[in-house]
Amino acid sequence: MKRWIRCFGKWLALAVWILAAGFCYSCGQQEGERFLLQKETVQEAETVQEAETGQKAKTQQEETRPGCFVHVCGEVMQPGVYELSEGQRVYEAIAMAGGFTESAAQSALNLAEPVHDGMKLEVPDQEQAARLISDIGTDSAGTVDINTASKEQLQTLRGIGEARAEDIIRYRQEHGRFEQIEDIMKVPGIKNSAFEKIKDDISVSP
Repeated sequence: MKRWIRCFGKWLALAVWILAAGFCYSCGQQEGERFLLQKETVQEAETVQEAETGQKAKTQQEETRPGCFVHVCGEVMQPGVYELSEGQRVYEAIAMAGGFTESAAQSALNLAEPVHDGMKLEVPDQEQAARLISDIGTDSAGTVDINTASKEQLQTLRGIGEARAEDIIRYRQEHGRFEQIEDIMKVPGIKNSAFEKIKDDISVSP
């Protein structure tokens, strides 16, 4: 009888130990899941905070960019004075003015040219553009305006062939107007010797 009681006691102790171990394992598993959930929540909060910080910084940067006022007139849907940021382009000013009218001579403008404060952007119609093409490129002194001259007019300069004239036009489309006649030496292929040949025959419009 005593032997049976001792045996029963051992089995009872083993059962209690197993139940206790299982309970501890279950608690540990729940605690681990709770920790992972908290970690994921913190990470999500940090991601949201980083996104909000980045958006705020971008907004502040846009707000601090210097503005400029451009007068858009002529063949546009809504002529007027519009505020743009420094560095924006002519096509963006046209868009703000409602776009071109049907009679607008769009090719008469350099749509990629950067706008500047106080700029007057007048869009001609087809008839006006045709008259301008015949008039622009030379000034009252007979010099070639390198800011407005056509390819044919540029080719009248000594040493400027068709390829070099195209280089000049491409340069001003990509970089904007020449500020002074010496700026033409920034065009690839036009160095000091070539400039000396044409400097008395060229000019820049304001």
